[in-house]
Amino acid sequence: MAFAGVLKDDEIKAAIAGCAAADSFDYKKFFKACGLSAKSSDEVKKAFAIIDQDMSGFIEEDELKLFLQTFSAGARALTEKETKAFLNAADSDGDGMIGMDEFAALVKA
Repeated sequence: MAFAGVLKDDEIKAAIAGCAAADSFDYKKFFKACGLSAKSSDEVKKAFAIIDQDMSGFIEEDELKLFLQTFSAGARALTEKETKAFLNAADSDGDGMIGMDEFAALVKA
């Protein structure tokens, strides 16, 4: 699992289960359930690097849509509505992408 050493498998499973239904994803609940909100800055940076699949230094909308699948291969894709809401919540500079600092602020919010 990509998050081995950063997050616990059982917490990831619980977080994924908590948003299995379409349009039920809530990033605050998810970050708390998977344990990411309680992690150190370095561990949040490691999580960001895993989610930033193209290693561009940003999480773009297409990566955000597949956000849950980076935690668990069998997870669903985020709906268009969830993806837009997630992006809008994190993208404080309005560039259409989530940078490391924006991600860290969202995780700790």
